[in-house]
Amino acid sequence: MSVRSGLIIILALTLWRVVLLRFDATDLFVDEAQYWLWSQHLDFGYYSKPPMIAWVIRAFTALGGSDDIFWIRVAGPIFHAGTALVLMAAARRFIGPEIAGWAGVTFVTAPAVALSSVFFSTDDILLFFIAIALWAYFGLTERRSVGLAIVMGAAFGCAFLSKYAVLFLLPGGLVALILVREARIGWRDFFIAVLAAALVALPNLWWNLTHDITTVRHTQDIAHWSKPGLHLAGGIGFFFTQFGVVGPIVFAAMLWASYRMARGRSEPKENMLVWLSIPVVLLITLQALIAKAYANWAVTAYVAGVILAVWVLHRFWPRGLWVSLAINGIVSVLFPIATIFAHDLILPNGKQALERFLDRAEVSRKASDLARQAGLRIIVSDDRDITADLFHTLRAERYKLYAKPPAGFPKSYYEQELALPADVTEKVLFVTRHAPTCVEEQPETLATWRPDHGYYKGKTLYAYKIAPACFAPDIR
Repeated sequence: MSVRSGLIIILALTLWRVVLLRFDATDLFVDEAQYWLWSQHLDFGYYSKPPMIAWVIRAFTALGGSDDIFWIRVAGPIFHAGTALVLMAAARRFIGPEIAGWAGVTFVTAPAVALSSVFFSTDDILLFFIAIALWAYFGLTERRSVGLAIVMGAAFGCAFLSKYAVLFLLPGGLVALILVREARIGWRDFFIAVLAAALVALPNLWWNLTHDITTVRHTQDIAHWSKPGLHLAGGIGFFFTQFGVVGPIVFAAMLWASYRMARGRSEPKENMLVWLSIPVVLLITLQALIAKAYANWAVTAYVAGVILAVWVLHRFWPRGLWVSLAINGIVSVLFPIATIFAHDLILPNGKQALERFLDRAEVSRKASDLARQAGLRIIVSDDRDITADLFHTLRAERYKLYAKPPAGFPKSYYEQELALPADVTEKVLFVTRHAPTCVEEQPETLATWRPDHGYYKGKTLYAYKIAPACFAPDIR
């Protein structure tokens, strides 16, 4: 595939994703709603993630002059297109023009990229900056350059501000520097890159130090490091999900390249790419074996990994590139269509295929109606999913929205920054999935319901008119 053909496919697929995003029928996922709220309160760090995604959403919603879902999500396909273009340049610099087009197209059609082009996540931005850092790094392996060193370090720092998962690249990268002579760069450039990365990352590091290391503590919690054990099924399951994350042909080609290196049949550049990708997959597989890991936690492997797979396939099984494009391309074209008809896509077990993205806003609108009917100005929830959507769906209404005050260390951004103030005395609408206990006075039940579709299908929800004093045992 020529560079020109690659460019055409990348731009056409990106346009397809952006246009169809206008007709997306899904609601914001809980994480997306939270990122949007962060963007309304710009800072150098947040409860569960570093700040880059909030900055990006703020930029795009300001550009569009709207906080609608489209403007929150449209950065996803645009960033992925940028990553694909940078990967083309990186592949051309490192290997040659013969694989540049394939590298860009293979990345932009990966199943995980198709998914995160519709539902915006930190991975979208993370991969873009990793690609820039990799492009600069490849240049530094060929010649000394202060400019490239600064670009490499700054891009790595920006990746760190996007998601701490960029650190998973360091072990394999350091091994490559030690074992592969062609992977080494000048000491001057190395230290310039490290300094540039540190300077870019410094504001978030400082934020964590002044906020009880909140983001780090949250990362430890979701990784379940405090409860280690042996989860064989989890480790095996995570490993095999990677065939679906980047595509079956691409992941198989990466494993094949690793086998070639183990047998001493590969060349130095191939070894470099192996060390910059496969160790990430192995590290997260280990994490899944001893605790917990989500399928997307190894995405940092697939910047160098895509170039590796494309290069191996180009040399030894060119038809595999077309097979991979056919498989991943179909997914990439169909997925945006699926979001338009999300309510009608039913699995054999009777569940909606995109259930977790549906009808979240309905709960917020019902809460608004109940509060209006009861004459209440304040809505409170102890559920992160409900609270997240309340803030976005009811953003144009005049309610005051809060999280239930935490007992101990906050369990969410809402409990940390937006908990119900202790000096509030008027009664509030409390939306929850658990019946509250109140010693001083019994809350008035305004509604109890079980949605029959969407994310809350079959879950019992409650709405109470309640005195803030009922929350007092949690904050005293």
